[in-house]
Amino acid sequence: MSGRTQARACPERTCVGCRERAAKNDLLRIVAVGGECVPDPRGTLPGRGAYVHPAVVCLDQAVRRRAFPRALRSAGPLDTEGLRTALADRAVATP
Repeated sequence: MSGRTQARACPERTCVGCRERAAKNDLLRIVAVGGECVPDPRGTLPGRGAYVHPAVVCLDQAVRRRAFPRALRSAGPLDTEGLRTALADRAVATP
């Protein structure tokens, strides 16, 4: 027995809002583009990323804790209104 398993491990990330660890596929990647937080569902935008559950509750916690500027290493505050509308639209679209 070599101790190796056949199943591949799923990468985990920590939500910057609720600080819970979850599978990378279950979280939404956020990047800073021009002083604004932008969702990156495909995970292909360049730059540093922060992960958050696709729920308004976790987004509110992250904004209240000022987690996005810290996680994205931004010098000043970041605008999250576009991100909030994108999450709200995504919540309406999924049944």
